Amino acid sequence: MTTPRTHETVLSVRYSAERRARLVAAALGPEVGEIDDARSGATVSRDDETVRVRIAAADLVALRAGTNSWSRLVEVAERVTAPRPRSDSSDPASDHG
Repeated sequence: MTTPRTHETVLSVRYSAERRARLVAAALGPEVGEIDDARSGATVSRDDETVRVRIAAADLVALRAGTNSWSRLVEVAERVTAPRPRSDSSDPASDHG
């Protein structure tokens, strides 16, 4: 039996480009349903440059825990999808050997 999820919050993050929002949302997608439990759950959606994580919980403690978890997941998704600087092969500092 699932407890009614009467508390809700939405994390909404706007990116400078639709491509970045798409990458972040795609990175978050596999986590949906994986960390849900009887007291809380989340969904991820994207609208152009904006990614939204909607967290619903049965109580405020579960809502806080879900918000903390999803905030960290968004941060990790942003790091792993961040554009990498191109290496300059003419830079002597980039020479490893």
